[in-house]
Amino acid sequence: MEDGFETDSRKLLGRLRDTMAEDSGGQTRLDKIVELIAHSMQTEVCSIYLFRDAETLELCATEGLEPGAVHQTRMRLGEGLVGRVARKRRTINTANAPAERGFRYMPETGEERYSSFCGVPIQRLGESLGVLVVQSKDAREYTADEIYALEVVAMVLAEMTELGAFVGEGAALSARHQQPVLIRGTVGQEGVVEGRVFLHEPRVVVTNPIADDPAAEKVRLNDAIERLRVTVDDLLENSGSVEAEQVQVFEAYRMFANSRSWLRRMEEDIDNGLTAEAAVEKEQSLARNRLNAAADPYLRERLHDLDDLSNRLLRILTGQGRETGAEMPENPVLVARNIGPGELLEYGKTIRGIVLEEGSVGSHAAVVARAWAIPLMVRCARITQEALNGDPILVDAEQGVVHLRPDEVVHNAFRDKLAMKNRAQERYASIRDLPAESRCGAVVSLHMNAGLMADLPSLPSSGAEGVGLFRTELQFLIRNKMPRRAELSALYARVMDAAGGKRVAFRTLDIGSDKVLPYMKPNDEPNPALGWRAIRVGLDKPGILRMQLQALIRAANGRPLTVMFPFIAQLEEFRAARAEFDKAMERERILGHPLPATVEVGAMLETPSLGYAPDVFYDEVDFLSIGGNDLKQFFFAADRENELVRRRYDTLNVSFLSFVQQVIERCIAHGTPLSFCGEDAGRPIEAVCFAAMGLRTLSMRPASIGPVKHLLRRVNLADVRAVIDEARARGDQSVRQAVMDHLRDGGFAAG
Repeated sequence: MEDGFETDSRKLLGRLRDTMAEDSGGQTRLDKIVELIAHSMQTEVCSIYLFRDAETLELCATEGLEPGAVHQTRMRLGEGLVGRVARKRRTINTANAPAERGFRYMPETGEERYSSFCGVPIQRLGESLGVLVVQSKDAREYTADEIYALEVVAMVLAEMTELGAFVGEGAALSARHQQPVLIRGTVGQEGVVEGRVFLHEPRVVVTNPIADDPAAEKVRLNDAIERLRVTVDDLLENSGSVEAEQVQVFEAYRMFANSRSWLRRMEEDIDNGLTAEAAVEKEQSLARNRLNAAADPYLRERLHDLDDLSNRLLRILTGQGRETGAEMPENPVLVARNIGPGELLEYGKTIRGIVLEEGSVGSHAAVVARAWAIPLMVRCARITQEALNGDPILVDAEQGVVHLRPDEVVHNAFRDKLAMKNRAQERYASIRDLPAESRCGAVVSLHMNAGLMADLPSLPSSGAEGVGLFRTELQFLIRNKMPRRAELSALYARVMDAAGGKRVAFRTLDIGSDKVLPYMKPNDEPNPALGWRAIRVGLDKPGILRMQLQALIRAANGRPLTVMFPFIAQLEEFRAARAEFDKAMERERILGHPLPATVEVGAMLETPSLGYAPDVFYDEVDFLSIGGNDLKQFFFAADRENELVRRRYDTLNVSFLSFVQQVIERCIAHGTPLSFCGEDAGRPIEAVCFAAMGLRTLSMRPASIGPVKHLLRRVNLADVRAVIDEARARGDQSVRQAVMDHLRDGGFAAG
């Protein structure tokens, strides 16, 4: 690159900085900026288009086009050459714009006089903010040096836009991060909460994109990279206990941290007038663009590594991020792109809700959220880009929406909803110690699901009669290495102590599918939900299963013990798992350790195949628990992680209820205790229907016990069963509407 052009670029950025320092409104700044760029690049036209909304670009300033077109000319994303630059986030450089594919003629601008066109995206960390355009009458393509200079200027414009430099004084632009935003997502754990945003990884804000002293900025950059290299070297030195895949990630970090080409590109950006952090962010934005366009999985992983490393470097340069120890606001709602269970547990139960940009309904974060009974929303697009620390946020994980910086009308409606829920909770507290006995005298035993020691205080306060499901995998997921038997035994003993003699059903390790241990090599399976998971892992890796069973037996220490095996699909799997339990019991007897006073060994019915198991299975198993979440997805062949199908099928579909009824009848015939465990058990309408069909034990999250008990105590289950039978006889696809009509006619609210 020519030294003279670099000097001109720095001069232009210096003038831009001076313009920004002036006490003027947003439109005046925009007008001066396009004039400066056009003069510096010796081109007749310079225009800035910024997003009015997610789909609409607006001409906000121009030098050379008709002034009357400013704030009047708009185009949709992808429309015209400007719209194509914004959609593809790539530069378009052409000597003959009217002949270019997708060209849109805008007569109000007078641009027909100009043949050449160069449009550069204005973007920040993969977020498209607008387009910077230069045009000239001469039919020529702009040089690589000119395009590079435009990219540098666009980077500065992106930072200025982010900082709200173009707001006010007729600019017709709204200040970023100040307007209300509605974001739709997927419910990972039901509930509603009002709070303040606490970002897991706060946005790094570059407040000084234009450099005064390039030499000093290069020193800052090199010092920061050296600190980064030391950090990465430390990660590698301490990687002895992690899997090879994680070591490979650290090796990739080291490769990028020592990359001369990466450093050289950032130093060139500094030579052209950017500060060190702005240079890092410019290269990071380009890497994110390549990441979004990359089809090759290996390349995507490497670009993701570079993206993460850039974030680390930016935090070193700016002193921003988690390392600064930002205080948590009152009623914090954690907002993150994604988060692992260990990181989430570090925050503790002070978190009131969780909103993730990625994640899934079966992710580690979802498991912890359910254990804590706090609202969780996943797949909330752009939430980390829109939210700032301390922003007011309303999470409605019942309707599947998040209100960020809500207006007064939304806020008042939401508070009314919360007030109604609080009044309902007061009603539920009044019946906490009463049985879930229906009007017809049927008694339903309500149990709670748990997975952490922190859940157990909910046992007496919720009115639960026991723990119908204790998920043991959380203790494995949150560690970087396999827990020891003694550690597990001590934990399980504390769980039994906290339960105060009430029954606790311990489910053995349920890993695989969406729950992968950080220290186990993951299997690249095409459909992990149907793959090597749960009891299949336990039987193929019997050492883990035996160690866990021994820990449970020792934890019981002479008390009753209840164990159930997950994802049993056939009789032989249960027999093999039961044999491992019997071996563990015999080993403990030989060692002279006290054995449990009584033993229950059961299975989770999560696959339709187990409903058709031989009669001898129902004789051999001590109890069965229907795992509704998995059973429903396999029964309907509808992946519960797939938003296109997960809500397509109703739990109260007559086909599903007929299958459940068959299981109930087989269990009654063989005297096998049966329960229903899962999200549906905690929904009052579903719970009443299950009880009406004969289920007498339901297990759910603690917060659901009150609403379910409240409705069960007010209905006659025989009447509900009659409504279900009538709906089935009519050929209704679902009994939901018929049951809801019956409850409404009887004056019953669903909870």
